[in-house]
Amino acid sequence: MTSTFPNISISTERLVLRPLDEDDVPALAEMMNDEQVGAWTGVPQPYSEDRARHWITQDAPAQRIAGRGLDLAVAEFLTQRLVGTVQLARTNWRVRSTEMSYIIAPWARGEGYACEAALATAHWLFGAQRFERIEMRTAADNTASQQVAQKIGCISEGVLRNACIVRHRAEDGTWTDARSDYIVWSLLPEDLEGGDEQLADTGGFAPYSDWN
Repeated sequence: MTSTFPNISISTERLVLRPLDEDDVPALAEMMNDEQVGAWTGVPQPYSEDRARHWITQDAPAQRIAGRGLDLAVAEFLTQRLVGTVQLARTNWRVRSTEMSYIIAPWARGEGYACEAALATAHWLFGAQRFERIEMRTAADNTASQQVAQKIGCISEGVLRNACIVRHRAEDGTWTDARSDYIVWSLLPEDLEGGDEQLADTGGFAPYSDWN
């Protein structure tokens, strides 16, 4: 029997992590068309609202049901404005490990939202889901993503040479692929200092009943 992640809503002091909803389509498409997202991820460019809707209504639910991972919207608690996403992928239920990635919208950067969302997800995985390992991979030149990994307590395990594609946008708007290294990071339950106290500070988590 395939294990799956539950429908979940995770609350922190400033954020709520929840399933993506069709109301997120315009903001999601705008976020994915950002130059930094295009440079460091494999997100297709340009990214249309139809593509965003397909991800929300079909790709994300299929990913969860098949047990491969989980896609979460990151929204501000007070305004409900979409400020990013957290994605779990390549989940191994026997090993209890998964790969985590995150994207923060250009209008929400510099607020510490990536660290807050990633840390809350890690506490949920290690606590309620009893996972034993979270892995992250960052392109060698993506210093912002590396800083997030370091701040939440990840350990750098090494380099996968020539293992990823990054993109550069020319003045005419076209994108060019270039090869780069991946830095591999891991986070284990014991890497989180004061885990119980930090989990309490996030506000906890609850079932989410409105999954599409």
